[in-house]
Amino acid sequence: MPVDDTTDTADTPDTTVVTGPYRPSDVRGAVRRAVAGRCAATGRPYDERTCTDALLVASELATNAILHGGGLTGYDVEADERTVHVSVSDRSERLPRTTGPLDERGRHRLGGRGWPIVRRLARDVRVAGLPDGGKRITAVVPIAPVAAPAMPTPAL
Repeated sequence: MPVDDTTDTADTPDTTVVTGPYRPSDVRGAVRRAVAGRCAATGRPYDERTCTDALLVASELATNAILHGGGLTGYDVEADERTVHVSVSDRSERLPRTTGPLDERGRHRLGGRGWPIVRRLARDVRVAGLPDGGKRITAVVPIAPVAAPAMPTPAL
């Protein structure tokens, strides 16, 4: 369930429900909280680089929903031992697509890079229609737990 992320910190309890409008920062905050919760549950931190990938995917999906999908209508984030699942819903039934760097007149486009970023960083991406219209995009982003330091071998 989405929560208010006005402070955007991992240690803020999830108590306030946001009914919309949603923002990309709401989704990024949910990723931070899910990863922090998983770290607390396992006692192991995650690699910062791979967590950053999950944050970027969340931001791109949410921004694309706003720019191309008629608005961000919902989101859900779950973390497990090795992945973060980021789901974003919007009002459009149109499937995401990649556009080239040039428009029909040969001029450089300003956008068009979000979907390729999502596809590159996610291990799996699924698009599903919603019963009341719109769609839900779910991206599974691998994250790596930091390995525990090796125990030194005692000298004999």
